[in-house]
Formats: sequence, structure tokens, C-alpha cells
Amino acid sequence: MKPISQRIEELRLILPPAPPPAGLYKPVLIVDHFLYVSGQGPMLPDGTLMKGRVGDSLILEEGKAGARQVALTMLSTIQTHFGDIDRIKRLVKTLGMVNCTPDFQDHPLVINGFSELMAEVFGAENGVGVRSAVGMMLPGGISVEIEAMFELHR
Repeated sequence: MKPISQRIEELRLILPPAPPPAGLYKPVLIVDHFLYVSGQGPMLPDGTLMKGRVGDSLILEEGKAGARQVALTMLSTIQTHFGDIDRIKRLVKTLGMVNCTPDFQDHPLVINGFSELMAEVFGAENGVGVRSAVGMMLPGGISVEIEAMFELHR
């Protein structure tokens, strides 16, 4: 498997700026050989956030695009606050939260936008971990928020 940094370049991914913390928390935290990443929103390259509610102002495909953008934001946050992204061995766990209407039921299909990009970057085996996908109200009206845990090479 190629280094993660090389895969990001080969895929020609454009990472947005890492968002500053929006409260009292750490963007990333290392415990033993695990990297925990706080909830990330869909930051665009110009520093704005993708907003809207799936099932209302957004359709499923737009929500999925937001989840994919969260993956890019998370990679940027890891590079900015952790440093060596090549130390990541695999994605372990994802918690995906979708800003949606009460009758929207396809939360997993939205979060696939994140999961599919992680599989492209880390590979089919190491880019797919356990996952939850739920609907809720999100801060600032962002469309998707995702937190994740990664295993580091020892």
C-alpha cells in the first residue's frame, strides 16, 4: 500500500483549511496507538461550511456530497493538528450525523460519501471500519458532522 500522503496527491484531492475549534475541545487526541478526531463539518476550500437539511433544502446526493467534504476536512485537520498522516494504519470507527428532517431515513446513504472517500484514500481493507449513521439537528445548520477514530502504526 502506498503512503496515505501519496494517495491524496494521486487522487488530486483538494483539502480545505482545517477549521478552528468551535468550543472547548481538542481537534485531535492520541491515546495509546489511536487517533481520535473530533466532529468535523463540511468545510469548503474558501473556508465556508456547507449548510442545509437533507429532506428539506438538500436532496440525498447533496447530503452525500457534504459527507464527502467532511472526509476532506478531516484529512486536513489530521495533517494540521497531528502532522504525519502516513502514521495512520486504518480507520476504526465513524460516527456520522446528518442534519435532516424527521421523516428522512437514508442516513447511511448520506454517510457513504465519507466512507467511500476513506476507502479510496486508505484502501478497501483499511479505509472501512465500524460505523453509525444518525439523523439530528446540527450546530450552525451544517449538513453533516462526522467524528472518527483511527489506529496508528506502532
